[in-house]
Amino acid sequence: MDLFDSELRVIAAAEELVRGLKPNENHTVVAAAMDTAGRIHTGVNVHHFTGGPCAELFAIGAAAAANAGPLVTIVAVGDQGRGLLAPCGRCRQVFLDLHPDALVIVPDDTTGKPSIATVPALLPHSYRHPDSAPTRLLRLHARYFDAVEDGTKTLTVRWNEGHRTGAALAYFENTEHSTFPVEVTSVMVKRLDELEPEDLDLTQPGGLERYIANLRGHYPAMPADANVEVVRFRRTAADI
Repeated sequence: MDLFDSELRVIAAAEELVRGLKPNENHTVVAAAMDTAGRIHTGVNVHHFTGGPCAELFAIGAAAAANAGPLVTIVAVGDQGRGLLAPCGRCRQVFLDLHPDALVIVPDDTTGKPSIATVPALLPHSYRHPDSAPTRLLRLHARYFDAVEDGTKTLTVRWNEGHRTGAALAYFENTEHSTFPVEVTSVMVKRLDELEPEDLDLTQPGGLERYIANLRGHYPAMPADANVEVVRFRRTAADI
């Protein structure tokens, strides 16, 4: 999946900061995270013999200090030219509990180039802290803004995103459109190759094939037997 310009800005912010670090074995990784307003928050790791927080956790803390709300993109970059770094297990668990809808930029194992991963994909068969109650995001392409805003689009199909029913924010990727509250009313999990037109409210001939083709364009690595989520939602007026 190609990265949006906004995601490339997050990488650039982390790379710029890491280039400015003086050689110091206690500070070797920089993280950057973007919020729904497009602001970028950064942090540097602190290594210590008693244990020290990763750069990603410092970036999350900096975002919280700025009252940023949910984060949409997170990346870590190592010093001395090490490039993009995948998050450790602890950071993955923190993402799941605090920012489960953030996209994490990681190096592709094959090409080494930046790649995007959802938090559930990074942490399969995960444990979710029972007291965590993060603000959820329903990520949508900018072209759907008008249809979601006026209530004509109320269904989307997602893969590896772990949606649940309840309050969320509609977030439109790589755009200046603001978020607004929605309610996820149902989540049906079904195999991609077992979807029926009625599952997606499709009535035109060939509609299912076209829908799946578009879905594959968004999720090029999605296998034919993937379990996908048919997410139904509605716009709400109440703040969450």
